[in-house]
Amino acid sequence: MNTYEQLDAWIDAHFDEQVQFLQQLIRVPTDTPPGNNAPHAERTAELLQAMGLEAEQHTVPEAEVHAAGLQSITNLVVRRRYGAGKTVLLNAHGDVVPPGEGWTKNPYGGEIEDGKIYGRAAAVSKCDFSTYAFAVRALEAVAQPTHGSVELLFTYDEEFGGEVGPAWLLKHKIVHPDLMIAAGFSYQVITAHNGCLQMEVTVHGKMAHAAIPESGVDALQGATQILTALYAQNGLYKQVTSGVKGITHPYLNVGMIEGGTNTNVVPGRVSFKLDRRMIPEENPAVVEATLRTLIADTAAQLPGISVDVKRILLCNALQPLTGNQPLVEAIQKHGKTVFGEDIPALGTPLYTDVRLFCEAGIPGVVYGAGPRTVLESHAKRADERLELEDLRRATKVIARTLADLLH
Repeated sequence: MNTYEQLDAWIDAHFDEQVQFLQQLIRVPTDTPPGNNAPHAERTAELLQAMGLEAEQHTVPEAEVHAAGLQSITNLVVRRRYGAGKTVLLNAHGDVVPPGEGWTKNPYGGEIEDGKIYGRAAAVSKCDFSTYAFAVRALEAVAQPTHGSVELLFTYDEEFGGEVGPAWLLKHKIVHPDLMIAAGFSYQVITAHNGCLQMEVTVHGKMAHAAIPESGVDALQGATQILTALYAQNGLYKQVTSGVKGITHPYLNVGMIEGGTNTNVVPGRVSFKLDRRMIPEENPAVVEATLRTLIADTAAQLPGISVDVKRILLCNALQPLTGNQPLVEAIQKHGKTVFGEDIPALGTPLYTDVRLFCEAGIPGVVYGAGPRTVLESHAKRADERLELEDLRRATKVIARTLADLLH
C-alpha cells in the first residue's frame, strides 16, 4: 500500500473510536446563547490528552467574554511540530445555536441510527473536532512527517462572530499559521462566503390602556411599518447578483421579535433583531448606513414613534487569497479519489471564522465532514445529523491533504 492507502486503513481501523469521541463531544451542551462553553473545552482537553494530544487551554478574561455576550470561553490549541517548514492550522468551533423544537432524537444524545449520528453540532461543527484530531493521529502514525507543523484550534464563539475565539487568539499572537482549514459542512471546498450584519431595532411608542388606545402610541404598529419597509428590500436584493459561484444575492431576515407588557395594554416598546447577508461584492459600511437610513426615514413618518438601532454583529465576507491554491488543489485531488466525484471550489451564503484568518493575511478554506448540501445536515434545525460514512471519508481527505502539505 502507498502512504495514502495506509492513512485510509489507519482511519478505518480506528473509526469506532473516532465515532465514540464525537459522541462524547455532542453530550456536553454548548448552547450559544447563553455561551457557557468552558466546560466543553475542559472535557475536550481530557479526551484529547487520553489520545496523546496535549491541548493548551487559553481562557479568555471574564470581562471580554461578557462584553461579547457570552458566559465563559476557553480556547484549545494543540501544537504538533515535526520540523522546519510551514504550519497548517485546522479550526473547528464547538458553540451551537440552542436545539429549538421538533426533535425526535435527544439533541445531546449522539444517537446512531441507520448509519447517521444525531445531535446538535453533529454536522456543524463538533464533527470536525473528530475529523481533524483523527486525521492528525493518522498522519503521525503512518506518514510520520519530519517537516512543518500542524495546529488544532478548537474555539467556541463562531455563532457570535469569533471575536473571543480566532480573533482574540490572532490578536494575542497565540496562533499565526501559514495556511488554515476551517470546519466544513458540505462536500465542496469553500473559498468565499457572504458577510453578515446583525442589528437590534427598538421601536418606542407610548403605553396606554387598551380601552383608550388613542391615549398611547402603538409601538407594534410602528414596528410593523418598519418591518414592511425592510422586507420590501428583499425584492430589490434579488436584482443584485454575485459573481461568486455558489452565492446568489443579498437577503434580509428578521429572526426575533419581542415587546409589549400585557394583552390589554397598548405596547410602548417593541424590538426585533435582523440579519442581513452581504455578498462579497458589497461594502458593509454602505449596507449598514442604508439600512439605518431606511429605518430612520420610516420612523420619521410615524407620529410619536422613535427608534434606537444597535449593531450586534458585523462579519465581513470571505475574499479568497491567492495563496489558498495548495489547499484547494490537495483537497480536490484527494476528495475525488475518496468520494469518487469531483469536489468543486465555490462560495457559500453562510459566514465563517475563516474570514478572520484571511483578513490577517493567512490563506484559508472551509472543508470538513458534511453532506452534499448544508440542507441535508439539518444544521440549525431539529434532528441535526451526519452520515458516518461522510465523517470517515472527510477524515481521509484531511489526512491525505496534510501528508501532501507537510512532506
